[in-house]
Amino acid sequence: MQVLDFSHDPWLVLASLLVAMMAGFTGLSLSRGLSTRSVTYQKVLIVLSAISLGGGIWSMHFVAMLGLQLPILFYYDAVITLASALVAILVVGVALLILHFWKRTRYTLVLSGMIVGLGVVAMHYLGMSAMQLCKAVYTPMGIAFATVASCLLCVIAFAVAYGRRTQRNIVIGTVIFGFAVFAVHFAAIAGTSFVAVETQTEVGPLISNEMMAIGVVLTSFVLCGAFLLSGVTFLAPPEPEAVAGAVAEMPDVIVIPTASKRQIPYQKDGQTRFVDPASVAVIRAEGHYTHLYTRDEQLFCAWSITEAEKRLTPGPFIRTHRSYLINPEHVSGFERMKDNGVCYFETANLGKVPVSRSRLKPVRDSLGL
Repeated sequence: MQVLDFSHDPWLVLASLLVAMMAGFTGLSLSRGLSTRSVTYQKVLIVLSAISLGGGIWSMHFVAMLGLQLPILFYYDAVITLASALVAILVVGVALLILHFWKRTRYTLVLSGMIVGLGVVAMHYLGMSAMQLCKAVYTPMGIAFATVASCLLCVIAFAVAYGRRTQRNIVIGTVIFGFAVFAVHFAAIAGTSFVAVETQTEVGPLISNEMMAIGVVLTSFVLCGAFLLSGVTFLAPPEPEAVAGAVAEMPDVIVIPTASKRQIPYQKDGQTRFVDPASVAVIRAEGHYTHLYTRDEQLFCAWSITEAEKRLTPGPFIRTHRSYLINPEHVSGFERMKDNGVCYFETANLGKVPVSRSRLKPVRDSLGL
């Protein structure tokens, strides 16, 4: 069998890198802030993140394969091609479930990164096996290098993106993840030779390069749309300071707190007054009512703890216990017990708040632990 010469279209190589970057950003940013959401909501977004990351790995591979220029005509087996996409999505889904439903430690970060790294390699070689009338021939050294590089780069990407869930870390993790998928593909290709074969071993119907191009364009279009939607919501909208300043300069206008501002009402001296939620450190249930704790005061609020959580969501507060909501920005210390914890505050009449076992993980995530 004669080894075939091959080259790559540089524009499609660049396009494959962009696809990997978009997929990485979409998947990693979609899963931001899940610890404050319901379990059902977390599962839905993890599925979407897995589809974005896994589908992006698959799309990157076949965008690059469209740029592979060989002197013969070849096809892809549709069943094996589909299987390679499902493998990538399922493997990424397993890694995300570990990250979001297990205690997030250095071990789970490494484990998740290695799972995704192995998934990238598995998707690559399974996708390559779909080629018909052309056979890819590998070397043990090439496979070993691609596997080690994939695991190492994916571990770094997940450690950065999930070590601290800041916007900066997500962006850096996106770059590392996109480069990891891109580099592993071409590192594996560098250790691959191609030979022409006369027989076909297809499992399902064959796909030509033209049909593959249509499929890749459609998946890339969906990824672009998801990337744009994620990018729009990634950065918080600017505060309307100009409008607030203009109202403040009008002496005849009385500003009344509205539901859109989500001010918290409290009773004092026979009057209903309002406090900014950002200045409240803890909301504690007291029968059908609640007490608000700021740095200097303890205030009585007519809301129940359930109503307070409903009215202030989404917002800065997170439930730590059936009787407590806390603002993580005011936490001055945290102590882990056997199966629960305690948050410490420098507030009037309240020094610490219990953290129940079921709420321990989201509380730690909100504190960046």
